[in-house]
Amino acid sequence: MENQDKPSAPPGGKKKAGMKEFFSLGEVAGYFFRKKKPDQPANINTRIMHGINKIAIIVFLAGIIYLILKRLF
Repeated sequence: MENQDKPSAPPGGKKKAGMKEFFSLGEVAGYFFRKKKPDQPANINTRIMHGINKIAIIVFLAGIIYLILKRLF
């Protein structure tokens, strides 16, 4: 009986993401502009991995922007 006063949650327990959450680039920007952790060792393998990840993100975003612009014009 007490559950009738509370708003019902969507099935599956997940909230529906709006457009603002869909186009949020906060995590991407955080990946590019984060500070180095002094307690974490600078291994050449992880540095190369993060460098390749950054290049892949830039190429992906450039491709998405190209497709959007191609579609609009």
